[in-house]
Amino acid sequence: MSIPVVTIGAGQAELVGSLERLHGPVTVVRRCSELAELVAACQTGLARAAVVAGGTAEVTATLSDRLAAVGVGLIGLTDDAAERERLGGLGILAAAEAIEAADLASLISEAVEEAARRTRGGLSSSFGLAGVRPDVQSLAPEPDAVPEPDRQGEILAVWGPIGSPGRTTIAVNCAAELAAAGQSVILVDADTYGASVAGVLGLLDDSAGLAQACRLADQGLLDSSALERVATPVVIAGGTVRVLTGLTRADRWPELRAAAFAMVLERCRAAAETVVVDVGFCLEADEELSFDTMAPRRNGTTLRALELADRVLAVGAADSVAMPRLVRALAELDSAVPGCAPAVVFNRVRSSAVGRFPERALRDAWERFGPGLPIAAMLPHDAAAADAALLNGQVLLECAPDSALRQAITALVCAPGQRSSRFAGRRARPLAKLPR
Repeated sequence: MSIPVVTIGAGQAELVGSLERLHGPVTVVRRCSELAELVAACQTGLARAAVVAGGTAEVTATLSDRLAAVGVGLIGLTDDAAERERLGGLGILAAAEAIEAADLASLISEAVEEAARRTRGGLSSSFGLAGVRPDVQSLAPEPDAVPEPDRQGEILAVWGPIGSPGRTTIAVNCAAELAAAGQSVILVDADTYGASVAGVLGLLDDSAGLAQACRLADQGLLDSSALERVATPVVIAGGTVRVLTGLTRADRWPELRAAAFAMVLERCRAAAETVVVDVGFCLEADEELSFDTMAPRRNGTTLRALELADRVLAVGAADSVAMPRLVRALAELDSAVPGCAPAVVFNRVRSSAVGRFPERALRDAWERFGPGLPIAAMLPHDAAAADAALLNGQVLLECAPDSALRQAITALVCAPGQRSSRFAGRRARPLAKLPR
């Protein structure tokens, strides 16, 4: 069966002629004059593959992800070796513009097969042709762009329902405790509704480090050195946390495209032992809000982080309003991200809101009404310690190392051997404010 193809670029005229002379393997159904026309043609189901012949500078990870979402494979043709390397780093098949027609047909077939695997969970396409010939080059990412399995760090996503249950406080202090235990840690503020990591840490940063990283990743330019440039190092007692600060305004959420954000997380995973991601509350699929399936997804970063996470902390406040809200949110999470098994964390546990024996009351209520997930931790309500940390732009380890809240967070994220660090139980003392 012939594969319908759309083309764009300065070299498409010669390309179309060479493909048509093959009489069968592929059929060019439209020559597009601009990228928007190509995307629209793919969205309507007109084509199964798109070929950009020259002028590939506008080809990004987001474009590839959008076309793959509708089952369309993407191929870039350019004579610039560096540009082919960039496209390869984005996972896009690339070759020289002078490629033979038969080789291009095979490359198109491979792109269609890959798009089919991404869309339908591994099912091959019915448009398959012979495999790519050895002289057709598909450049892979740089060696350090795809780390070896033993170099992969862990992604810890901190999520919770609407209502400010304390996601950011827990994410920031989890990152601090892991750094103090000797791990290399990157903290990512991926909340598209109310980014607040920078404010909690007292950073006067208005550059939105995560947005910068996503822009570079979308263009295939986010390497380890670029990540170091956009991440803000925060020195704490016992370690350093690199922070990708969040959006400075909520209306900037279109800058965080899901495909680019996934590449940022993978780069962070290669650069640190633990990546702590503070994500937003909303799990609603954006297609429910818009008929344009190619539009940006505001909740795409949250969903992608939860999909890629090795561990998920589901944070809920300990009171009669927040617990039912957490139960409903966990049901939504199970539907939105099947297979996700979060660790339930109750925050602000106090007798004034739950009863005389709050831990026992919470466990009893959870056993009766909860979804069957075990409770991983109950964090005590320590308003004085939390307020002091927020006021000084510090973490609990710095301003309230003896607090029950800090000790509970340490027990949550650190192995027993790591909890006995030289900072445990140390008396709080004024710390010199370091430049951040």
